[in-house]
Amino acid sequence: MMALLAVAVAGAPLGGQHPQPPVAVGGYSYQLHLPKGHAGETTGWPLIIFLHGSGERGSDLNQVKVHGPPKIADRDPAFPFVLVSPQLPAEQEWDLAKLSSLLDHGIATLRIDPARIYITGLSLGGHATWRWAAAEPWRFAAIAPVAGRGDPATACALKAMPVWAFHGDRDDVVPPEGSFAMIRAIRACGGQPRLTIYPDLGHNSWDPAYDDPALYLWLLAHRRPPPPNKDKK
Repeated sequence: MMALLAVAVAGAPLGGQHPQPPVAVGGYSYQLHLPKGHAGETTGWPLIIFLHGSGERGSDLNQVKVHGPPKIADRDPAFPFVLVSPQLPAEQEWDLAKLSSLLDHGIATLRIDPARIYITGLSLGGHATWRWAAAEPWRFAAIAPVAGRGDPATACALKAMPVWAFHGDRDDVVPPEGSFAMIRAIRACGGQPRLTIYPDLGHNSWDPAYDDPALYLWLLAHRRPPPPNKDKK
């Protein structure tokens, strides 16, 4: 396994969830959760990158903890993932180059297992989860878009990706067809994605999705396969 570096973020906490400044000029501020025991481990931890929705944009990093994994990590310091939860400034949309830069920084400075990196996001963050995974599928072991909409034209890039999508069947903000179309397109390319549809539920499919321990067990069951040996004939 690659050598794993100690935390190098200036003033990085030893455990728990704490706000962090951008890693580069123009980048995203973020909440960083380090699980209890992180500092004493010599092996890499699984990493979740969580992308919030449009309602949590702004400059108050506490808003990032309103939903999803950062909400869970805030009440459970033993949440067994390193968790990076960036925040979008007001009225902006997720920039994949900035997200990739943040991920690169995390890999270089945190005790992360590079074979267990996961993305999940809700609504606007769900859209970005689909987009980022299709653009850079080699980075991720599994993805979980919630109440998001993807571009079926990119679906074949995800045919080997473990995908578990979630949607409410009465969502009138991002209609469930946003998930249905991606699932159909990935299957048409030979993939085997999962889709959970919550009956009689509107846009807020994130509460039941993220409150279900099965999601986190499913993530942990997946590792990114090693890259092919280019020297092998």
